[in-house]
Amino acid sequence: MIPANKPLNPNFSSGPCSKRPGYELTQLDICTLGRSHRSNIGKAALQKAIEQTKELLKIPEDYHIAIVPASDTGAMEMMLWSLLGARTVDVCYWESFGKGWFSDIKNELQLSNVNAITADYGQLPDLETTNPEHDIVFTWNGTTSGVKVPNADWISDQRTGLTICDATSAVFAMPIAWDKLDVTTFSWQKVLGGEGAHGMIVLSPAAVKRLESYTPPWPLPKIFRLTKNGKLIEAIFTGATINTPSMLCVADYLDALNWIDKIGGVDAAINRSENNLAILSNFVAQHEWIDFLSVRAEYRSNTSVCLRLALSDIQLKAFSNLLAQHQVAYDINSYKDAPSGLRIWCGATVESHDLELLLPWLIWAYESVRDEQ
Repeated sequence: MIPANKPLNPNFSSGPCSKRPGYELTQLDICTLGRSHRSNIGKAALQKAIEQTKELLKIPEDYHIAIVPASDTGAMEMMLWSLLGARTVDVCYWESFGKGWFSDIKNELQLSNVNAITADYGQLPDLETTNPEHDIVFTWNGTTSGVKVPNADWISDQRTGLTICDATSAVFAMPIAWDKLDVTTFSWQKVLGGEGAHGMIVLSPAAVKRLESYTPPWPLPKIFRLTKNGKLIEAIFTGATINTPSMLCVADYLDALNWIDKIGGVDAAINRSENNLAILSNFVAQHEWIDFLSVRAEYRSNTSVCLRLALSDIQLKAFSNLLAQHQVAYDINSYKDAPSGLRIWCGATVESHDLELLLPWLIWAYESVRDEQ
């Protein structure tokens, strides 16, 4: 029989992700709208976003944070183009976005001294094979494979290269070892359910030193430039953005940060996400027709949970369409380049009771399509 109750919030997309519980546009502080981002009120809002990010994430005091254009992709490209080329690069990837960073480094920057350390979807490569004398590029959480790094123990404290980490679906949902990361990028529309178009970069002192001492052999677009005359442009890291930001998006981001603070900080956000994963884990353990794409439990993402089903591609499409038609779950198909299956977002903005209400619908949808050709 068709389940009686539906999730109150059917938004399980892996990006843009669900807004926080209780979100209302009318709750945003929009005093900056229509004002210049260079005005006192505009700069104050941007600086507050940076400072509150640093405080909530417990980022070391001597690290620099900036708001940059073009979401996490823009933030990563800025760092790859600004920092790489000084030494050999080890690129670790096990899904499509990490593979994309490797392609950009190899084909666009045309670096020859690049090592690919890879694994198939559902697995994690041997990260211990990275060289601490090399620059290391990796994603903390493979958003399209549902595989995360369980920790940063494999990164040497005595490294001489930089670690450059795309952590967009990990920050605010997984413990981040900031002392192991020299460059970290993320975007607002992932774990916080914020709006898109803006990225964040977090730089260690070692990354700043590289920026000030190294000039890449290729021209840098204006929106990539973080230094002038060999010195870091400090104003960028206090809210003087490189290009004009959306002050409405900034207000939305501040609302999300305030919510994280209200629920108990980043630890509470991590717990919410891990509890959501536990709900799906218990469900998967009870049904033979569904399983995690991630081979090992300790590598399973607690945000972008990727699942395999005992269904054909045609059946999977019908499965997802049924859930969408009944307004139960939207946008839960696996990523276009990933193995066929489901991808259910379990970040902090998703309520556990919505996941629990989704589970009977998964059973119903499976039983409705499994005999279809």
